[in-house]
Amino acid sequence: MSPPLPPLLVVGGVAGCGKTTLAAAIAQRLHLPFRDGDDLHPAANKAKMAAGQPLDDADRAPWLAACAAELAAWGAAGTGGVVSASALKRQYRDILYAAHPGVTYVLIAITPDEALARARARAGHFWPPELTLTQFTILEEPTPDEGAITVDALWPTARQVEAVVRALG
Repeated sequence: MSPPLPPLLVVGGVAGCGKTTLAAAIAQRLHLPFRDGDDLHPAANKAKMAAGQPLDDADRAPWLAACAAELAAWGAAGTGGVVSASALKRQYRDILYAAHPGVTYVLIAITPDEALARARARAGHFWPPELTLTQFTILEEPTPDEGAITVDALWPTARQVEAVVRALG
């Protein structure tokens, strides 16, 4: 019997939930490549968000394609990997799931008040805190058929990592 393939994870949730922190911590713990999904946004997307305008589905399409390409490359190479990407709607996650059969979504659950407080506390990020609450209007919780893992944003990062590792088996 061959050993299991390394996981392909998308760590998602609304702005301010801790996607980058958790994704990087999981990657370090499991010795996997990591990519911050913010780095995969086209410059036009970053400029639009910095101007206080939420992205629409057309804006997100090239970004989702870039995230999916990263997952597909890791899957093809057999390395596994972790990308942080909000992936708030099922249709967005479906694009990422289609990149490779081994993709698992990790949702960081957070309340609107806590997400807004965290977004306001971030310094030097292109994301204006005022956009944070717009993400809750499009958030679609993962359904059981997705096999997603959910962790609480209020848990310490180490506890979140342990919960993900346990869920992965």
